Amino acid sequence: MKGVQFVVDEKGRRTGVFIDLLKNPALWEDVFDLALVRRRAHEPRSSLGAVKARLVRAGKLPTNGA
Repeated sequence: MKGVQFVVDEKGRRTGVFIDLLKNPALWEDVFDLALVRRRAHEPRSSLGAVKARLVRAGKLPTNGA
């Protein structure tokens, strides 16, 4: 893949990577998104219904749910 270089240890195992962000902006977005998902994995979750109700109360979503 162009714009991607791997760092290897003395045994040839990949231990790091350099990503050219100008050539691969979408790849960086994917890596960043995965990092956020992992960091937030243990945060409390809300149901879709609870989120919609909260948005309606805040006036950010019409009461018909559209």
